[in-house]
Amino acid sequence: MIHPDLALYRDSLPPASDPRTTPVVERRRRYGELTASRRGSPPDMASVETSEWHFSGRTIRYRRYEPQSGPRGIVLYAHGGSFVLGDLETHDALCRRIADDLGVILIAVEYRLAPEYPFPAGLDDVAEAMREVALHRSRYALKELPVIVMGDSAGATLVTVACRETRDDNLAIAAQALIYPTLGPEVVTDSSHAFGSGYFLEMDHLRADYESYLAGGVEHTDPRVSPLLADDLAGLPPAVVMVAECDPLRDEGVAYAGLLEHFGVEVELLEARGMVHGFVGLAGVIEAARVDLDDFADHVARFTLPESH
Repeated sequence: MIHPDLALYRDSLPPASDPRTTPVVERRRRYGELTASRRGSPPDMASVETSEWHFSGRTIRYRRYEPQSGPRGIVLYAHGGSFVLGDLETHDALCRRIADDLGVILIAVEYRLAPEYPFPAGLDDVAEAMREVALHRSRYALKELPVIVMGDSAGATLVTVACRETRDDNLAIAAQALIYPTLGPEVVTDSSHAFGSGYFLEMDHLRADYESYLAGGVEHTDPRVSPLLADDLAGLPPAVVMVAECDPLRDEGVAYAGLLEHFGVEVELLEARGMVHGFVGLAGVIEAARVDLDDFADHVARFTLPESH
């Protein structure tokens, strides 16, 4: 059952913008306004710096957050937004909270979005960012620190696929932390039926966004698009997978955790009771969401260095 505070907040929102009838530029504007309204009062950072990576044939922005305490590790973060929405600003408050909760330097990557840049552009950006951060840690911290890759929703999908794409690159990723990932456009589960409309994430909207993301012609059966169809996940970093009870993507997240475990990957599965898709972005305005975000951080913290006293 949805948490009562989330139900009240849901009822106060205007209808979600339909991607089939609303221009993507307008959707991005509205999404930016919505995330700004949820910002709350995120913790102060010791420093926040926005810079650029110059990868082959493209320039990608990133933002480095350094918390007041630590650092105990480095987190590379990929934002959610159905592969078409989101940027450094929409997830700024969330990144500050995660950096503070974990005591880590957090590096948020602004990967390319569909429809302007369909698959595999965003995936390529996240994979290249992983290589950059993992192989050149001293550029981002004063000492060698464990690197955790993390993302929410579409960002979590890109992160876990990028882990497989870079499996043979000797990146020594300490863990992958996945917050309610989407694991394929054609996945149909009990939770997608139960919560597919009226619970923040509209499944028909997500499928329309997948059409934009896959405009380059790749098939949905490609495991880079649908990680649940991967035939080999052995050797991936340990995973912490968090799903939300009232999320249409809940069951596929649970199934993916089971698939990772099947291939011998260490997995911890968490369920945020009463929560919905996107709840970590509500931590600034809904206390129960912040509590579950803090709990997620507590479980990820074992992959960082011990606190110094």
